[in-house]
Amino acid sequence: MNLFDILGPVMVGPSSSHTAGAVRIGRIGRRLLGEGTPVSAKIELSGSFAATGQGHGTDRALIAGLLGMQPDDERIAVSFDAAKEKGMTFAFSRVNLSGEHPNTARLTLEGKCGGHLCVTASSLGGGRIEVVEMNGLRAKFSGDLPTLIVQNEDKPGHVGEVATMLYKRGINLATMRLYRDFPGGSAVMIIETDKAVPKDGLDELRAREGILAVKFINTEG
Repeated sequence: MNLFDILGPVMVGPSSSHTAGAVRIGRIGRRLLGEGTPVSAKIELSGSFAATGQGHGTDRALIAGLLGMQPDDERIAVSFDAAKEKGMTFAFSRVNLSGEHPNTARLTLEGKCGGHLCVTASSLGGGRIEVVEMNGLRAKFSGDLPTLIVQNEDKPGHVGEVATMLYKRGINLATMRLYRDFPGGSAVMIIETDKAVPKDGLDELRAREGILAVKFINTEG
């Protein structure tokens, strides 16, 4: 446990789980989409988020994160108006995500360049979050470390290609997790690293046959 776990994040209240964590969920959705502010957002709230989220400002916090705001931004309270000014449409609904953490949201986002993302993430307390599903595949990462996400066909060799690219650039792996929907179907690698992956390494992976998408999330400033 560190000091941050005890004191919590610097934030606009009232709740680190329902407000600061929700902002971070919105921010990581924005970063995964990779197109700046989405043009539309469908947001489904589960568990405690659905029951008490409106009173705690969870809805406004999620929108604030999608706009790129930080948890301590005083504009969180007026994020709905800010979204309308940016031309982003949004809608909220409730969903029962059985088995997930009580503070969970599923975001379906459309980007201005045609990108599409469906991501489910949970707020764990103290402003900490965890992505648990992305585009229908299970996932587990926080965004606290530089994170490389590779979606690929579930065929031999892709893990080796990614590991070799990182090795050639002197990038050490902190954690690595592999997920797939079924043998031979779609798979995803989630790799947390000790430093940023350069653009040429990402482009190298994107050029590989059988690799469907590559995203890199740097740590938040």
